Amino acid sequence: MAKARALDKRRKSIAGIRKITRTMELVATAQFRRATERAVAADSYSKRIVRVVADLARAGLEISHPLLDKRESSRKAVLLVLTANRGMCGGYNGGVLRAALARLEELRRTYDEVELYVSGKRGVSFLKYRGWEFAKVFTNFEHKPTFEEVDEVASELLDRYRVGEIDRLDVAYTKFVSISKQYPLVETALPFAASTATDDEESSENAGESPFEFLPSPRSVLEEIVPNAFKAKMFQCFLDAAVGEQIARMIAMKAATENADAMISNLTRTYNRARQAQITNEIVEVVGGANALS
Repeated sequence: MAKARALDKRRKSIAGIRKITRTMELVATAQFRRATERAVAADSYSKRIVRVVADLARAGLEISHPLLDKRESSRKAVLLVLTANRGMCGGYNGGVLRAALARLEELRRTYDEVELYVSGKRGVSFLKYRGWEFAKVFTNFEHKPTFEEVDEVASELLDRYRVGEIDRLDVAYTKFVSISKQYPLVETALPFAASTATDDEESSENAGESPFEFLPSPRSVLEEIVPNAFKAKMFQCFLDAAVGEQIARMIAMKAATENADAMISNLTRTYNRARQAQITNEIVEVVGGANALS
């Protein structure tokens, strides 16, 4: 009876864990849907505004902007790493952190100093354990980052780049393409010209041409639109990271729930066999005792 009782206790314990994983799967699914809507909506705006910057850059006019010009100096670079505050999301954090470590080593060979901006408790604990120090840590970004929150970070980095305090900004995050395709990516966000070629595939079709007329002048438009394009791109990175986290957690919790179902099924069969064997033994003992008394 002890074996059957232990099997039943273990089965109930796994059933309790299954309830938790199933609930987390449902929560992640709901958050994923909301996050995806925001990411898709922002993606259209981000691509269009980057498209305008690319058109300005190739309009054949002699224009320049501090955010578009590549720096010759190699004094200081900043790497912004976007991870999650919580775990239980498969290899989501690990993929981003491996990509970030590779870029960190690359930047250390090129620049005199490298600063780390890290978003997410998982990234902080991982990099702190490996001896890295942080210039800034953010733990306020959850599954629904707002533009105001991102704008505060982007504006600070923008101001530092403008005055020459930093020479390069890279962002490590999870790029969202579709529900079946997300991957860790490290992009150069500043100078901004480095990102226009990769973010706007359509611009290559009309190279050398500009479909826009810029009023009052390309320079004034550039002064206004380039900082906004950078902030829109940064916001898109945070949104992609949020969507990627929810997809990873949804998949991980679904797999955990399915594994719990399989374990409960196996334990139920084993419990039934053990219980049947115990009942058979008890019947044999009763019959044997009755025969001995007769």
